[in-house]
Amino acid sequence: MATIKQLQYFQAVAEHQSIRRAADRLDIAQPTLSTQLAALERSLGVTLFERTRRVTQLTPAGRELLPQAQRLIAQWHELHELAHTLSDTAATTHRLGVPPTLGPYLLPNIVPSIHAKFLRLKLYVREEPPSQLENGVIEGRHDLALLPMPLRTQNLAVEVLFREPLLLVAPREMGLGEGGVLREEELTGLSILGLDERHQLHQEVQRICERTGARLNRDYEGTSLDTLRQMVVMGMGLAFMPALYIRSEIHRPEELDVIRIEGSTLYREHALVYRQGSPVHRLYQSLAKLIRERMAEGFSDVVTPIYDRQS
Repeated sequence: MATIKQLQYFQAVAEHQSIRRAADRLDIAQPTLSTQLAALERSLGVTLFERTRRVTQLTPAGRELLPQAQRLIAQWHELHELAHTLSDTAATTHRLGVPPTLGPYLLPNIVPSIHAKFLRLKLYVREEPPSQLENGVIEGRHDLALLPMPLRTQNLAVEVLFREPLLLVAPREMGLGEGGVLREEELTGLSILGLDERHQLHQEVQRICERTGARLNRDYEGTSLDTLRQMVVMGMGLAFMPALYIRSEIHRPEELDVIRIEGSTLYREHALVYRQGSPVHRLYQSLAKLIRERMAEGFSDVVTPIYDRQS
């Protein structure tokens, strides 16, 4: 009989299209993974993968069975969540996914408040790009996640948290920061640096450039907000950066100017998302409420909390 563990292995290999990469992700030996996949195929009576030297691809039968396997894995996680809820919700470990452009600059400001209110609650935090986080919640790898809006799917419960401005960062020697404000039309023709396409912030900056006539520089892209900031310091261009990152990491005003775009709506919205019907949804709603309150108390000059709005 197929086991949940074997279904998880099936899902991992389908995602990575490689026994080696899936084994690395699962932290198991490749022979162990191959043996378990073979056992699953014997149990189901079908061949799930076509194996070549370069890639491990799903067979037609594998493609048909994968969505059902993902649903079973998610249901298994929900069963465990319900069992924890019936014992002691606030004493369990919940897997929280965060994007690298938000987590490091938000979590230090909210985790102490979460710990103070939910003393026995533990959060296992994992950073991933937003697209992987969204899939991770759907597939049961994460219990909840902090994600920028909009989502790609409507199959998740969404608690919108706050709105975060995107501010223009420029090297001091350009002299753009006089007064700390630019009009949107003054962006036309300026060279804007961005993150690579793995980050949702790339798409957000691309839309800004298309609307304002600024030019997105695709020759040089940052792999993180820190590398992007260093590129700006070196005079390679300008960049739109999230306000929480700027507050947390930019401490040397002699190097950079931070500029607000007058009369513009350059911002991104963040939400706490989890699976619909989660047995611990009330806990997650309480966490969302606490995050909004913390933002209103200590960061109202940077972000705008959003109350009573679900998406």
